[in-house]
Amino acid sequence: MSLGLYALLIALVAAERVAELVVSRRNEAWSMARGGREFGAGHYPPMVALHSLLLVGALVEVAVLGRGFVPWLGWPMLALVAAAQALRWWCIASLGRRWNTRVIVVPGLPPVTRGPYRLLRHPNYVAVVLEGIALPLVHSAWLTAVCFTVLNAALLTVRIRCENAALATLPPAR
Repeated sequence: MSLGLYALLIALVAAERVAELVVSRRNEAWSMARGGREFGAGHYPPMVALHSLLLVGALVEVAVLGRGFVPWLGWPMLALVAAAQALRWWCIASLGRRWNTRVIVVPGLPPVTRGPYRLLRHPNYVAVVLEGIALPLVHSAWLTAVCFTVLNAALLTVRIRCENAALATLPPAR
């Protein structure tokens, strides 16, 4: 895979992020109109910055440090990127209007237990972890993969605690 094709992949992931934000903003308005309450707003800006740096860092590392495409690593990592996107959108579809990039709960609505939420409490974060490792490694950007993974682990610790506290305010699942 050439640097140009890798840049296209990064651009497609960035476009996907913009689509997520559009869905998120629409869902945020829906939630707030129903009395939604946001939790953990303070960790949101660092999360946005980290996820933006993943895209920039991977591309810069490949371009500046001359990381090459290694087929035995790159192709499986590309498959993992695709799987992560599929899981993310399954999460979005399963949560419907309740999906958001922020932690917002609508009082009185029980937790969602369909789709991947039947199996895992936080499946979207599985997608985030997979993508954070796989996207840089598509083109051997191992420094970005390691740095993102370490920083993301710290951020996800905060985020999951916040989300669990928010979910604890909801009535039990039916």
